[in-house]
Amino acid sequence: MSDVTAKPVAPLDEVMLAMDVVDTLRHRQDLATRELGTDAKEAQLIDKLRQIYHDQGIEVSDHILKEGVAALQESRFVYDAPPPGFGTTLARLYVGRKSWGRPVLAVAGVVLVAAIGWFGIWQPYQNGQIEAARIELAEGLPAQMDALYQTIFEETKVQQAVVRAEAIRTRGQTFAAEGNRTAAEAAVADLTALRDLLRQEYSLRVVNRSDEQSGFWVIPDNNTEATNYYLVVEALDTDGNTLDLPILNEENGETEVVSKWGVRVSEAVYDSVVADKRDDGIIQNNEIGRKSDGFLDVEYNVPVSGGAVTQW
Repeated sequence: MSDVTAKPVAPLDEVMLAMDVVDTLRHRQDLATRELGTDAKEAQLIDKLRQIYHDQGIEVSDHILKEGVAALQESRFVYDAPPPGFGTTLARLYVGRKSWGRPVLAVAGVVLVAAIGWFGIWQPYQNGQIEAARIELAEGLPAQMDALYQTIFEETKVQQAVVRAEAIRTRGQTFAAEGNRTAAEAAVADLTALRDLLRQEYSLRVVNRSDEQSGFWVIPDNNTEATNYYLVVEALDTDGNTLDLPILNEENGETEVVSKWGVRVSEAVYDSVVADKRDDGIIQNNEIGRKSDGFLDVEYNVPVSGGAVTQW
């Protein structure tokens, strides 16, 4: 058998009565403060408590009243808040989790979704785009330049085109190696334009319609003693379609894409065209040049100065 003797436990109703006594004394703090301190005053306090309960129709034994007074003096039923600390903070957070749990979980959910979107989707996509752009600049654009150069080399019939293409390719691949994408793409565009220029095939004809000018002359502002003569021409492809071509205007130095322009010729050529049209209203020999496939420039049938205007 155990040598330890169990301490007798007070019945629950007595404990509840003792707690009620303590609660009554708390609400009557003036009474407790005034009466407690000496045995005589304690006895007076018990008498007054007994009377209070008696007035309420409750008979409470002296034993219970003494227990209540003793419990008050010992602060037996007084709650002492725990001292502040990490553990206390965690305990309070746990107890109050219903008030902050849902907002915190909502914020955590938003942060989690944003993190997954950023690190799991957007960042890999961005890295993929950057890597693709790097590969295109380091390998794709130089390969395009090589392919365009090879096409020009095979299709051209003039050495000038090869020399020009080689210069553009070298410049473009240097820019690509330096990471200058804009300049490298410009080189690809230049090579493409050169290839397309070589492939162009058209005839250059004087406009031969009764309601339109076939030629004109002007006195330049910078030399009023001279007269410049122009034939109005248009380029027709092999199917007879009018082409729009970039033409450098010698009067303002600007290049414009136009379907008709003036080609400067000598006075003699101009006069011969005028005479040709004047006799019957039709210019019999209206083709003054031809651009053939594989060549860069127009081969003229008549002497030209090389100048042109886009407005008159």
